[in-house]
Amino acid sequence: MPFVDHLEELRQRILKVLIAIISAAFISLIFVKPLVRILEAPAGSIRFLQLAPGEFLFVSIKVAGYSGLAISIPYLIFQILKFVLPGLTKRERSLIAPIVSGSAILFFAGIFFAWWALLPAALQFLISYGSDVVEPIWSIEKYLDFVLLLLVSTGIAFQLPVLQLILGVLGIINWKQMLSAWRWVLMAATISGAVLTPSTDPITMLLLATSITVLFFSGILIVALIEKFK
Repeated sequence: MPFVDHLEELRQRILKVLIAIISAAFISLIFVKPLVRILEAPAGSIRFLQLAPGEFLFVSIKVAGYSGLAISIPYLIFQILKFVLPGLTKRERSLIAPIVSGSAILFFAGIFFAWWALLPAALQFLISYGSDVVEPIWSIEKYLDFVLLLLVSTGIAFQLPVLQLILGVLGIINWKQMLSAWRWVLMAATISGAVLTPSTDPITMLLLATSITVLFFSGILIVALIEKFK
């Protein structure tokens, strides 16, 4: 295929992904109030305020946008893999479905992990710190920015084994090379735990850094098994 045709195919796939995200966001906007109530639940009895006219309207659009992006992540990965499909062997093509399925599962597993472990730990720290001095009454916009960023960033971080699997299947790097870089990965996991968590408490950063490290070694195991039974 000529280079211009490759660019046209890439444009078409980007357009499909954008349409999928916008469609999912529009559907999410219809159910945005139940979604906001679900996102408010971990805060317990904290009161939320609308500090400016139209703040909740913009918050609703933001929540719908994040939700649409989260729902469309598997489709985005599918389009990326379809774009590189012609350059893959028959065996590599057979792994596309498991890769896309695993990516979707890991993304939503990351969101669940953040919801179940990271978010409660972060909120508990932030609520308890200074509670004897100030009453915690939060802006709904600032709170949802915190929650959405933590959920989505954790879901993206959980894509690490998928990236390792793709690199291993394409023969770009093998499991021994991955294992040899474990020191750098530990350092990167620690930095990522500090960067990806909106709060500054050490518990949340430690939990995320540990989960990234576990995912990295799990990815090495998967790549090693694939190479063994190739």
